[in-house]
Amino acid sequence: MEETGLRAPLPTTASEAGLVACEVCLLLSPRGRARCPRCGSRLHPRKPDSIPRTWALLIAALILYLPANLLPMTTVVTLGRAQSDTILSGVIYFIQTGSWPIAVVIFIASILVPLLKIAVLACLLVSVQRGSSFRPVDRTRLYRVTELVGRWSMLDIFVVTVLVAVVNLGAIATIQAGPAAPFFAAVVVITMFAAMSFDPRLIWDRCSGEKRDE
Repeated sequence: MEETGLRAPLPTTASEAGLVACEVCLLLSPRGRARCPRCGSRLHPRKPDSIPRTWALLIAALILYLPANLLPMTTVVTLGRAQSDTILSGVIYFIQTGSWPIAVVIFIASILVPLLKIAVLACLLVSVQRGSSFRPVDRTRLYRVTELVGRWSMLDIFVVTVLVAVVNLGAIATIQAGPAAPFFAAVVVITMFAAMSFDPRLIWDRCSGEKRDE
């Protein structure tokens, strides 16, 4: 039997091969299975309603970001005199006292990182909705970095918790968590859920489509 020299094109993605990857253990299973045979997690080619869920969480985080930064984070009562500080005023205080490293850490972790995380996820959502094929590798790396560093935004809450637990000198001085604390904690948690609900595989769908069209 003579060979024609023509071969069927090999599938380039798991979806084209009729497979679906488990998000928990990454096992490839035939499409059509309801659950992963290894870990029992529910299988689906893409996260259900990834784009609308991520948008909803980002909008909620952006709304909560305002009171988290405008309301006082801590209230210090010294000899009957109360002084309230927001996150930004706390950063300014550390700068004025010469504690630049602490000011930089709080500014990056508590102000810059949450805002950048919201902006990055919003840009990724817009690029996916527009079907952009621009630098998918870099966009995927950006998503991974955003997902990794987002949890460190909780640093300010940790600092407030430690101060409230340790600094309690009775009638001399006390530190209380301000009304901004629950809003800030909610922003951090919601942005973490937003990153988890976004499906980075959507970034590559447009690129896979272009390869099949070539």
